[in-house]
Amino acid sequence: MKKLFNPLKSILLIATIMFTASQSNGQIKPSQSGYAPVNGLKVYYEVYGEGRPLILLHGAFMTIGTNWGQLIPELSKNRKVIAIELQGHGHTPFSERKLSPATLASDVEGVMDYLKIDSADVAGYSFGGAVAYKFAIRSPKRLRKLVIISATYKSSGWLPEINSAFKQMKPELFANTPMQTAYDEVAPDKTKWTKFLEQMIASAAVPFDFGDANISKIAAPVLIISGDNDGLDKMELIKTYQLLGGAVAADMGKMPASQLAIVPAQSHVTLMMQTTTILNYLNDFLK
Repeated sequence: MKKLFNPLKSILLIATIMFTASQSNGQIKPSQSGYAPVNGLKVYYEVYGEGRPLILLHGAFMTIGTNWGQLIPELSKNRKVIAIELQGHGHTPFSERKLSPATLASDVEGVMDYLKIDSADVAGYSFGGAVAYKFAIRSPKRLRKLVIISATYKSSGWLPEINSAFKQMKPELFANTPMQTAYDEVAPDKTKWTKFLEQMIASAAVPFDFGDANISKIAAPVLIISGDNDGLDKMELIKTYQLLGGAVAADMGKMPASQLAIVPAQSHVTLMMQTTTILNYLNDFLK
């Protein structure tokens, strides 16, 4: 009998990686940080390094440090890294504003306007990857290259047990976890923790689909990185890659501009622990 997905176990694993990543975040400090007034919200950002801009979008319930802390020191050696904390996450305050990928993608473009960045590479993990897909659809002229890590643009891109787990999430599962500790350390109003969780959980339970036709129109090169057991439906993932022009016999024609990387023996959580692997993929693709 197939073992049922245990959302609590997954949450605890996420908490572990968050704690580990945050330990390395002190290695480097941002050259610039602050709040961009965007769409009635003050969106927190950090800037590292100089060069071609790369925007980083974190996963659900995470912060810049807990998601990207181990990668930023290396990524910023030869590029300008702009890391953003999405609505209600980290330093960015909770808002009663409806939470949606479209709104968050608009926030990303607003931060770019505020920092006077015409176009950039964009990388998103999980929840941030869905926002990155929506950004690519909404703002194609602002995008140079797109990196999607363990994320999908439609609910059916997840295995059924993942969608079921989203519907079973409850705020109490997050109590006294490193996620709450990280939130309490930087959130402008710690009393919004439960409201933030309720908003995120409600959003996760709503089916979504950005449209195959919209994905096929993405002109920018796309790198998709997935763990072989990260909860994404691999049949749907191959269809996504085909929409982007991949999964062809390149020996008989041109190599696609977009790429697909399946990292073996990795779950949704452990994939982001493979710092060297992720870094090598990003550096090769974004050069």
